[in-house]
Amino acid sequence: MAAAIQFDPDAYILEGRPLVGRRAAGAAFLRAAVEGCNGEPIVSYAGRKRDAQLLTEVVRHIDPDARTEWIPVNRFDELEKCGTLFRADPALASSARLRLRQGMARYSLCGITHTLSSARALNMIGSVVTEPLMPWDAVICTSSAALGVVKATLAATLDYQRWRLGIDALPEMPMFPVIPLGVHCRDLAPSEAARHAARERLGLAEDEVAILFAGRLSLSTKAHPYQMYDAVRIAAEHSGKRAVLIQAGQFFNASAAEAIRDATENYCSGVRAIFADGADAALYAAAFAGADLFLSLSDSIQETFGITPVEAMAAGLPVIVSDWNGYRDTVRDGTDGFRIPTHAPAPGVGRRIAANYEMDENYELYCARASAVVSMDMASLTARLADLIGDPALRRRMGEAGRARALADYDWAVVYRRYRELWAEMDARRGHARTNGARQLAKPPGAFPSQEDPFHIFAHYPTQTIGPKTVVRAAPGATLAAYERLSADPIFETARFPADVAGRIIAETAEALPISELARRIGRDASIVIEMTGRLAKMNLLIFGE
Repeated sequence: MAAAIQFDPDAYILEGRPLVGRRAAGAAFLRAAVEGCNGEPIVSYAGRKRDAQLLTEVVRHIDPDARTEWIPVNRFDELEKCGTLFRADPALASSARLRLRQGMARYSLCGITHTLSSARALNMIGSVVTEPLMPWDAVICTSSAALGVVKATLAATLDYQRWRLGIDALPEMPMFPVIPLGVHCRDLAPSEAARHAARERLGLAEDEVAILFAGRLSLSTKAHPYQMYDAVRIAAEHSGKRAVLIQAGQFFNASAAEAIRDATENYCSGVRAIFADGADAALYAAAFAGADLFLSLSDSIQETFGITPVEAMAAGLPVIVSDWNGYRDTVRDGTDGFRIPTHAPAPGVGRRIAANYEMDENYELYCARASAVVSMDMASLTARLADLIGDPALRRRMGEAGRARALADYDWAVVYRRYRELWAEMDARRGHARTNGARQLAKPPGAFPSQEDPFHIFAHYPTQTIGPKTVVRAAPGATLAAYERLSADPIFETARFPADVAGRIIAETAEALPISELARRIGRDASIVIEMTGRLAKMNLLIFGE
C-alpha cells in the first residue's frame, strides 16, 4: 500500500535550490513513488493548495498520465483512508501531537533519517521517548550506521529521563527498520558510446586512468581530501600509469573552493586534476560515465548513508571507500571494491568537541573538529588504489559485481517496494491495536500539554466562565443588521461566523435561556454555541446572565 506524502517543496524539488543529499534523495523517492504507484494516485498532504499544485506539476513531468490528490491539513478522515502519512525527515513530533486530537489509531506516521549529527536532528530522535509515537509508526534508518546512532541517542535519552524523573520507565517505541536510499540504475547504465562521449568531453586520453570522487566538495561535512590526494599521488607513481583525479560536485562555499583547489595542486602533484561542476547535470553524469574507478574517503559524522558509491556501482565502476558510516552496508570489501580501515578516538574523548558545539552552535566547525581526528589506513589505501589503477581486469570484474548489486538491492524500484511493504506492516499493526484494545488507546490525552485548550490552561483568568448552564439573552437593540455591520469591520475579523447562524441566535435569545437549550434549538454542539455567544457578547449583541 502507498502513503500520503507530507509535501514540503524544499524536501523534494531540486530546481533553484542547492544540491544537498536529503533533497536529492527526496526527488529520487518522489520519482520512485510515481513510477511504482501501480495506477494509484500520488496523494499530497499540504497546508497550501499551491504546494499541492506544484507536486502535481512535478508528478506530471515524471509521468503525464499519473494522477494526484490533495489532502488539506485538516482532513484527517482522508488521512485515515490512506493509512500512513510519510514525511521526508524524522521530525514526527508535531504530526504525532496533532494526531492526539483525532485518535491515535486513525493513521500511522512514517519518517526517515538523513543527517543525524546536528543537535536539531538528534533532538528529533531523542524526542521519540516523550512524544506520542506508537508501535504502528516508523522512522526509517537508511543504514545500519544510522540505526546505531538512533539506538545510542535513545539510550542516552532514556538514561537522562530516569535521572530526571526518578523512575525506570520504557515507553513503547515506533519501528526503526533499515531501508537504504536508492538510485535509478537505468540513468547510470554504462555503455561504450556513453563512455567514449564522456571521456571526450572531459578531455581524457585512452591511456589515462580516471579516478572519480563525487559529492559535496567540503573540508568538514563530507571527506577531508588530504589523504585522498596523497594516496592518489603515491599509487599513481607506483603503478606507472597516467592517473587523472576527477572531483565532481559543488563546493560547500567559496573558501572551501579555494582551499580544495590549492590543496589539489599542492598535494596531488604529478596527477592531472579535473573539476566537474555538480550544478551541470550533464557534466556530472559524464564524470561517472567516463571514469575508471570511484574513490570516496568519507570521514565526517555528517553523513549516515552516502549515495555516491551506490551511484558509482550502478555506473559499473569499482569503488574504494572508507570503512565508515553507510558505506559498510553498501560496498562488499573485495567484491564490489575495497573498504579502507579507519581510525577515530574512543568514546569520551569527544566531550570537549561536544561542549564547544553546545556553546558556539557552529555546526560546520563541530563537524570539522570531529573529522580532524579521523584517519585512513594509508598503507591499505595506497595498495588498493595501485591494484585498481594497474589492473583493468580487476576493475572490470569488481565493476560488474557492483552493478549487479546495485540493480538487485539499491534500484529505486526495489527500494520503493520495501517502503510499501513497511507501510502495509504498519497498517496491520494499527489494525491489531484497534482490534485488541492496545494500552495506548485507553483514555489518551486529548492534546499535547503545550497545545492544550487555552480556556483550560487559563481557566483562572476570567471572573466567570461560560458553560452549557450559562444563561444568555439578546442585548437591547441587537439585530442581524448590527451583526453584519460589525462583523464586516476588520477589527472583528476573527469573530466572524455565518450571518444566518448569528441571526438565529439573536432571535432565539429574545428571552433569556441556557446555552444548552439554545444549542438544542439551533441544532449545534454546545461548545460551538458557547464560542459563538462569546463572540456576540464581544460585539455587545448578547448579555450573559438573567
